[in-house]
Amino acid sequence: MDTPHTIIAELTRLHDEAVERLRADIAAFANDGSLPSSTRRSDGSYCYPELRLTYKGDGDPSDISRAFGRLNRRGHYNTTVTRPRLFAEYLREQLSLILADYPVEVDVKRSRQEIPFPYVLDGNAGRDLAGVSPQLLARHFPSTDLALIGDELADGFEIGNPDDPMPLSLFDGLRTDFSLARLAHYTGTDPDHFQKYVLFTNYHRYVDEFVEWAGTQVGQGRYQALAGAGGLFIDQETTGARGLLSDTAWRRHQMPAYHLIGEGRSGITLVNIGVGPSNAKTITDHLAVLRPEAWLMIGHCGGLRPTQKIGDYVLAHAYLRDDHVLDAVLPPEIPLPAIAEVQQALAAAAEDVSGTEGASLKQRMRTGTVVTTDDRNWELQISTTARRLSLSRAVGIDMESATIAAQGYRFRVPYGTLLCVSDKPIHGEIKLPGQANKFYEEAIGAHLQIGIRTCDLLREEGTRLHSRKLRAFNEPPFR
Repeated sequence: MDTPHTIIAELTRLHDEAVERLRADIAAFANDGSLPSSTRRSDGSYCYPELRLTYKGDGDPSDISRAFGRLNRRGHYNTTVTRPRLFAEYLREQLSLILADYPVEVDVKRSRQEIPFPYVLDGNAGRDLAGVSPQLLARHFPSTDLALIGDELADGFEIGNPDDPMPLSLFDGLRTDFSLARLAHYTGTDPDHFQKYVLFTNYHRYVDEFVEWAGTQVGQGRYQALAGAGGLFIDQETTGARGLLSDTAWRRHQMPAYHLIGEGRSGITLVNIGVGPSNAKTITDHLAVLRPEAWLMIGHCGGLRPTQKIGDYVLAHAYLRDDHVLDAVLPPEIPLPAIAEVQQALAAAAEDVSGTEGASLKQRMRTGTVVTTDDRNWELQISTTARRLSLSRAVGIDMESATIAAQGYRFRVPYGTLLCVSDKPIHGEIKLPGQANKFYEEAIGAHLQIGIRTCDLLREEGTRLHSRKLRAFNEPPFR
């Protein structure tokens, strides 16, 4: 196999065959108790396809400066793959780069990693299994074994033996399927609808503004449809789209998502992650398997400088990590570098949307350190935290941004943060209902448009967006 097309076609064939075989055998068992053939669990019948690459050369060409698509050592590389149709664009990009620059041999075959039965039971298949317990299915069909799912590779742990094939990607089929199922659960949307550019927010009013604007963009060139939690789907230009939002989506789904769909997943996804670092970690743990081009935090923060005003912007150049949710896998003393391409795009977008630049823009936008805390009532401990905030030279405080950035660093996804000051607790300007409403009305629309414009600018960067700051010395070749 020497072209991305033939490789992806074979991955798709083997995956489809395994899924259909597993579904059919489960259906037969549920219908009349028929047990699968005794060879099914030993001959690879239920297994993910494996992509194997062999490189016999001597390092990478000297003129390759990109952050991924590099082979630094000769030998065998492999990974298992799930849902090749969903990942076709990603696989095509990775394979095209490597095949163009390296003399490699590529093989696709059945792996020994089985597909757990829950991941092949879509809505229709699941309804046909009424009365059949998962415990009973697990006796005869592959089930989820959490001991086999983890992020040791992303977190820098050595895996396997020196003679084993090197990993081709950060996530194998098993880890990916685990997260795709969780994404559907948490966001209330099909993983197929997620786009390459992701905006996170921590207030529902951004959802209203995004859906209202997105409805007017459908069918106007770049964007083909708008999909979202609660069954929202728009495939033609629509004014007043926020009126179509489900009032129950936020009650049924922990972190509702909304997708402005572009060709090749080039559009924008907005996720309302709510408040807190735990939610921020949860959603990014699972979104990472989709290999987004970038994710940005576009939310609210407390202003820490007396000169700031409600509605001012904070562009994070550094983070003080007091969120604690990642301390075990990414110690807080590990620095999180600012990604220059993202920072420049955020600043340029702020200029474009606000119509100001230079000193005038600096009147409204401060750059500096953002503190992310896991204590929603941090203000009540100000007598003990004030010195730490002062030493950090922080300009804003929230509960999600550093977690989002740390996860981007951890999973090699470019990240950035532009926050809007909603209150200044240590300077006596607390968030009161009347003040909040006025602030929301004046600030949200422009703030969201800066995030959207940033996605447009990042899209133009192409592969340059992926900084080598995010890559270790022993990285898998795939982005």
